[in-house]
Amino acid sequence: MMYDSSNPFLSGNYAPWREEGDEFDLLVEGEIPRELDGALYRIGPNPHYPPRGRYHWFDGDGMIHAITIRDGKAAYRNRYVKTAGLAAEMRAGKALFGGLAEMPKEVGPEGPFKNAANTNIIGYANRLLALWEGGLPHELNAALETIGPYNFCDRLNGPMTAHPKFDPKTRELLFFGYQPFPPYVTWHRADAKGNLVESHPIDSGLPVMMHDFVCTDNYAVFFVCPSVFRLENVAQGKPPLQWEPQHGTRIGVMNRKSLEVKWFSTDAFYVFHFLNAYEEGNSVIVDFCRMATLDMTGEGPSGTPQPYRFALDMKEGSVKQTQIDDEPSEFPRIDDRLAGFKHRYGYFAASRASGGFGFTSLTKRDYQKNSAESFSLGPNTNPSEPVFVARAGKSGELDGWVLSVWYDGASNRSELVIQDAGDFTAKPVARVKISHRVPFGFHGNWVART
Repeated sequence: MMYDSSNPFLSGNYAPWREEGDEFDLLVEGEIPRELDGALYRIGPNPHYPPRGRYHWFDGDGMIHAITIRDGKAAYRNRYVKTAGLAAEMRAGKALFGGLAEMPKEVGPEGPFKNAANTNIIGYANRLLALWEGGLPHELNAALETIGPYNFCDRLNGPMTAHPKFDPKTRELLFFGYQPFPPYVTWHRADAKGNLVESHPIDSGLPVMMHDFVCTDNYAVFFVCPSVFRLENVAQGKPPLQWEPQHGTRIGVMNRKSLEVKWFSTDAFYVFHFLNAYEEGNSVIVDFCRMATLDMTGEGPSGTPQPYRFALDMKEGSVKQTQIDDEPSEFPRIDDRLAGFKHRYGYFAASRASGGFGFTSLTKRDYQKNSAESFSLGPNTNPSEPVFVARAGKSGELDGWVLSVWYDGASNRSELVIQDAGDFTAKPVARVKISHRVPFGFHGNWVART
């Protein structure tokens, strides 16, 4: 099929890889640690048909890439998430839906957008869930076959963020949903067995795109950045999101027990992803990647994401902003066992190349020493989001590995790179070769074998 090669998100390693397949006993350079027993799942956009109108990277159909590891060996499998929208398009033999950059005059069978199921993938309550923030998750089985939408036994009636958080003490799943009409934001809490036990609306004041949030032991923190939904644009075929910096950014800190929200106000900026948050004295400390602006049309400038730290003083109501580094950085990750508690290290995809979210290196930041280490495979190589996997047992914050999928432009192939987290700049422990490229995607997680 012919795709618009002039669109940067439909060319190079952003271009879709439409083949589904399996590979076994992958070639390994080095040695895979025997303690790694499970699978790294990654997900990203792969438009099955040439898009209608101008294509945005966020629009493509979700494809899952799974690298399964056991006994020092690795296998690969990839499958589309078979959503209702994709099934309708496959019956029609063409794209039926619009996207964020351009709305069609005629809408698809489920409205202007389809649930692309393309943003994140998690293991939860013995389920594998593909997430997309505008709708319900999709459940998949171990073979990556799509079971269908998952709604917590009919308890979840609205969208679910693609960035839920696991409470490391209770294993509860903490999440929210946002929508362009009241209530704009709804808080949810589900137990470790898959039961939705709490839902609570939050008056955020504006219908904004809220991609991520963060939790501490006692609070949930929501950043209301001024990327505002204007539904009247849809009827005119215009992008539904507008950057309106006159609103500034509001930060809501919700007490997880009382559900009361304390609001902070600051200058306008946008955040896609948080590293972590924790409580220290009277303050809630939040680490994230800050962008000065956001343009979702692809026609205007967007801010470069850089690591920042905010200290939200719960007693005085003040906000202290600190820029940690000026290096372009995104897809931040920590040792997830420390989610909501004080961390020392953070891992980032860094040094964004020209055009979209291409990165050239990984960065490991030491927040105690205020220092950083950088790792690269060399010229013309690009990493995905780094994922920390702890060694089994009560291991320390550096006792584990950093897993990431890299693209090699010279060979037009991808590989899984396994690094020792404690020796970050050393030669990788193992490089697991895939016979083809894995397109630049969004997020992934390690799911241990149970």
